[in-house]
Amino acid sequence: MGNGESAMQKQLLELRLTAKQLQREAKKCEKNSKAAKAKLKAAIERGDMEGAKIYASNSIRDKNQSLNYLRLASRIEAVSQRVQTAISMGRLSKTMTKTVAGMDKTLKSMDVEKIGKVMDKFEANFEDLDVRSAYMTEAMDSTTAGVTPESEVSELIQMVADEHGLQVAGDLDDAGVVSTKTPAAKETEGASDLEARLAALNSNP
Repeated sequence: MGNGESAMQKQLLELRLTAKQLQREAKKCEKNSKAAKAKLKAAIERGDMEGAKIYASNSIRDKNQSLNYLRLASRIEAVSQRVQTAISMGRLSKTMTKTVAGMDKTLKSMDVEKIGKVMDKFEANFEDLDVRSAYMTEAMDSTTAGVTPESEVSELIQMVADEHGLQVAGDLDDAGVVSTKTPAAKETEGASDLEARLAALNSNP
């Protein structure tokens, strides 16, 4: 095995370890998203719409980050499989071997933007293979750096309110009072009225 192949085998291990680490980070973000969603529910119950907006934004951001980590992990796994195939078939190119140089630090940094750029370089060497990654580094930047759209925040607040039978009073832009819906109570009242009417009919000769 040449020096190029030996270095690439080492990087294969690093790639796989990085993919697993990204998957773990994705789970953490998913957990944080659910925790923020629970706080969102509590804020709605208190009528704290300002707090609800913050928790909704946090939940959406963490959810997006989780998905981004999963996409990058999937991309790394796909690249590692292609590298393994190239090694097995003796198709390592000089450019590919050069790309390996300094990759250790990039992978260990867990900097998604830098890792994405390294993946770009690797994928440029696999244009002749069937499977191509559709991941774009710009997608990661746009979802992590920007402000969460107001419409998404409002939709999440309303969804959580609906899931837990809560009612958001007034516009979401203003702090409102949240009340619990009581459809069961209304049904009970209706049933009582019906029973009273039946009893009255039965009492008449």
